[in-house]
Amino acid sequence: MPGSPVARRISRIATISMHTSPLDQPGTGDAGGMNVYVVEVAKRLADLGVEVEIFTRQTARDLPPAVELTPGVTVRHVTAGPYEELDKGDLPGQLCDFLTGVLRTEAMHEPGHYDLIHSHYWLSGQVGWLAKERWGVPLVHTMHTMAKVKNVLLAKGDRPEPAARVAGEEHVVEVADRLVANTDAEARELIDLYGAPAGRVAVVNPGVNLEVFQPASKGAARHRLGLPQGAHVMLFVGRIQPLKAPDVLLRAAARMLRDDPSLRSRLVIACVGGPSGNGLDHPSYLTDLAAELGISDVVRLAPPAPQQELADWYRAADVTVVPSYNESFGLVALESQACGTPVAAAKVGGLRTAVKHGVSGLLVDGHEPHAWAAALRRFVDRPLWRDTMAANASAHAARFGWPATAARLMDVYTAALARHRSLLTAART
Repeated sequence: MPGSPVARRISRIATISMHTSPLDQPGTGDAGGMNVYVVEVAKRLADLGVEVEIFTRQTARDLPPAVELTPGVTVRHVTAGPYEELDKGDLPGQLCDFLTGVLRTEAMHEPGHYDLIHSHYWLSGQVGWLAKERWGVPLVHTMHTMAKVKNVLLAKGDRPEPAARVAGEEHVVEVADRLVANTDAEARELIDLYGAPAGRVAVVNPGVNLEVFQPASKGAARHRLGLPQGAHVMLFVGRIQPLKAPDVLLRAAARMLRDDPSLRSRLVIACVGGPSGNGLDHPSYLTDLAAELGISDVVRLAPPAPQQELADWYRAADVTVVPSYNESFGLVALESQACGTPVAAAKVGGLRTAVKHGVSGLLVDGHEPHAWAAALRRFVDRPLWRDTMAANASAHAARFGWPATAARLMDVYTAALARHRSLLTAART
């Protein structure tokens, strides 16, 4: 679409990602799928000739005020609160300082410098709302996760989201010109739980980087990662916290070993990620749980990995396990499938879209270890079925590319701009 009327009408977008930087390594702190989304969409919008400036909170004193992520994409660090990482629960107190920094940047330019604001997560939505009012431009917002949904599907030991977040999300739903939902299911949640007008909700599926995540030799990947060639490798990728439920995989593995002790010499449970959120309260949780379950010898923990190495982890695995209590989409599931590795995922949220049940993977009801053990055992016992799943997985993931996501978002931006202009016209008459 470069050079189309859409690309010419919108030339510069302010992206607000207050609580987590697109420069952070996914799998650490609060960085995850949203970071990947912001980075990949910004790059693809730049390919369409749209300049993107991403505003995020400065978390280290030595960070420069602005960093060019790629030609056409600039990350702007805004000083708001102490430089060290803050818990998301403390960030509402920094909204005023962060907003001031965002407004100060715009004030250095002629009026109309930004054509549109796209905010990510409810905190950024609050900043986006006030900037929208000040700049007179439309606001597009993506929730990524929603408090009301999380509180319904709360993991054991997880803390419910506070009432202040619920109120903040309700307000963003009210003021945004367009709300972007990752799936049809998320769109229904916005409408049913938050009262969003259906005409202002647009479904845009996230994508996957098909240049990085693609099938390649399983044996070579295992050699590079030091994994046994003949092992049954089951992989978890993500932040170590109750919401992501990595303990479900460990408990299922323990159940499998109790049922069939002969698996012990061949089973590898690989977990790639770091503690986050409530997981920071017990950073050694997985190590301690593996010891408690008597499976320390089959569990391998690895830190968060950059995309090229992460692709090797997916290729090395027989199955990627995504047992989350909720996912707005589930980029890990899509990345794994793009590498030709099928997925066993919880039947929740966007995972029901990201995984094609019985074709590219399995969707599992609930989080009971026996159900997960039974599902995972199929990947061990049925190698030909697993190979068919692997071929189907890469074909399924090929339908989701970031360029398509960006093109669809441009349509959403155009609709938001039209709505904003019509409201301004109506106000003047």
